[in-house]
Amino acid sequence: MKTYDTLAAVDLGSNSFRLEVARVAGDQLYPLDSLKETVRLAGGLGDDKNLDDPTQERALACLQRFGERLRGLSPEAIRCVGTSALRIARNADAFLRKAEIALGHPIEIVAGREEARLIYLGVAHSLPASPDRRLVVDIGGGSTEFIIGHGLKPHERESLHMGCVNFSKRFFADGVIDKAALKVAEVAARVEVERIAREFSKANWQQAVGSSGTARALREILEQNGWSARGITADGLAQLRSQLIRAGHVDALDLPGLSRDRRPVIAGGFAIMAGLFAELGIEQMDVAETAMREGILYDLLGRFHKQDMREATVDEFMRRYHIDTRQAARVKQVAVKLLEARGGSDENDECFLDWAARLHEIGLSVSHSGYHRHSGYILENADMPGFSRTEQARLALLARAQRGALLKLPAFAAGEAPDNDRLLAWLLRQAVILCRSRAEPHLPEMKVEASNKRFRLTLPEGWLEQRPLTRRALEEESAHWNAVGVKYSFG
Repeated sequence: MKTYDTLAAVDLGSNSFRLEVARVAGDQLYPLDSLKETVRLAGGLGDDKNLDDPTQERALACLQRFGERLRGLSPEAIRCVGTSALRIARNADAFLRKAEIALGHPIEIVAGREEARLIYLGVAHSLPASPDRRLVVDIGGGSTEFIIGHGLKPHERESLHMGCVNFSKRFFADGVIDKAALKVAEVAARVEVERIAREFSKANWQQAVGSSGTARALREILEQNGWSARGITADGLAQLRSQLIRAGHVDALDLPGLSRDRRPVIAGGFAIMAGLFAELGIEQMDVAETAMREGILYDLLGRFHKQDMREATVDEFMRRYHIDTRQAARVKQVAVKLLEARGGSDENDECFLDWAARLHEIGLSVSHSGYHRHSGYILENADMPGFSRTEQARLALLARAQRGALLKLPAFAAGEAPDNDRLLAWLLRQAVILCRSRAEPHLPEMKVEASNKRFRLTLPEGWLEQRPLTRRALEEESAHWNAVGVKYSFG
């Protein structure tokens, strides 16, 4: 595994885009550069859930600037993550194609609970060691994440679809702030939080910590106006509520600690914070200086230091779904042997082949019939800490493609499966066939030739004559590949 002395994280939040560059020193990260631009991606979502053109243009211009700062850094040392607004935007795929060109790097979309894990990881690294269980709350532009954890380990994670941008747009679209609108917004926040109140109530933690822009803005307002001695308090929020109502409009807000940039979304952020304070029984909340971008960096660092959360998740899934570990090991061994015979591949592809081989029978926990389809469904929809939605979709594709007609898979039928995925699917399928007896295969040396439209597997002379069932399976396999325009021969 390679190591890098500089890492970078890009956080495409629903309110702001952030770029963080850090120097690596052992197991620690030291900030080198930080960029922030207010894009308000969630504000560009129309009633049809499509991102409008002006918002896209603003976002792409920002990403071009970020891309310039990332030049010269190793691509493997950079991770770019999209969150709530890109999870729900109907035209996210089309936007992401343009965004990746502007930035010069691939962008991953993470699920809400994975976003929560990354937030907690970033916050926990900035806090002093404590025996207490901590509640971490992050009010973003389009969603709010709740995490209870101890030390560096999160235990409970949730994400609710409410953020300072979409709440401001929904309840204070014209900028007017009155008592009635605030009450409706706070009640709406409480209704959302009520769904998770049992797990995240005050009885389950000893310290509350806020992160990201809304929490920091509220802390600055309360402290600079003398409404709180430290952090965010219930009494301080009550005094701020009175000031918001007195101002009557966001343009009339002139409070120490409130930046011009934060003013348009402060009412929505306040309503969410007040609602969750009331519903969870919070009296005081400290505020962290770190958030998701630092979590992305530490997660990336862990991958290079043999602490990849994805590896831990695969191990946990093997236990949870009672996977036959010996069969998984056989399939993995054969798949890797085939890959080596082909001449190897890049490290990322090797990891995915490893994970797919170990998890390919996860669907047997549902049913033996069509288990590969069940495997694909679980891997695409389960909560898999460490994996982005893109990575889960790739694992799911490999699981579905491990057996049966490739014509049933749209990506293969239409010839749209990337070359790397086509190769990994072929390797996994051969490994599954060769390990069908669920005994040590004792395979001889093999030769593998692989290109975009051609695969060939060469076995020692006479080997197949003693294994008519395997020969028949390989003949059927050849027909499946030929059906999708790939020539496959063996001998």
